[in-house]
Amino acid sequence: MIKRNLQKTIEESLEAFPIVGILGSRQVGKTTLAKNIRQLRRDAVYLDLELPSDFNKLQDSELYLNQYLDSLVIIDEIQRMPSLFPLLRSLVDKNRINGRFLILGSVSPDLMRQASESLAGRIIYHELRPFSIIELGYNKALIQNLWLKGGYPDSYLAINDEISFSGREAFIK
Repeated sequence: MIKRNLQKTIEESLEAFPIVGILGSRQVGKTTLAKNIRQLRRDAVYLDLELPSDFNKLQDSELYLNQYLDSLVIIDEIQRMPSLFPLLRSLVDKNRINGRFLILGSVSPDLMRQASESLAGRIIYHELRPFSIIELGYNKALIQNLWLKGGYPDSYLAINDEISFSGREAFIK
């Protein structure tokens, strides 16, 4: 596991804002980063909206989320349920506590527009990008590996160059 520089910034944002958003392309490490933050917060609840069981928990979203008034609720793949944005606004306005929601989603103009309209003044966004030289260190071998494999975690951390190449090729297709 390579510690992401953005983690400290997100932890600080959770102290200052009711909703923190992590945006980034698919497979950049948003979920891994959120799970690391969850480990620091014993009260955190994690929902992945691509899992039918988690998606179904939010069929009565207000009832479900009201169970966790004093907890950090992490909602992954938020773009799968844009109807949550107005509810999150209402819940924050009703009980404004910083660090209440951590939402994750792929960067898309639609997601940004929907969230911005509903959550203005309640949310701060952070974009997670692929690994950078700063995160990996200024070591010649690491930089060459980054140049060869790219900065997406699965590709960069692959056990050999062939698997890394196959993974990048599959991702692009």
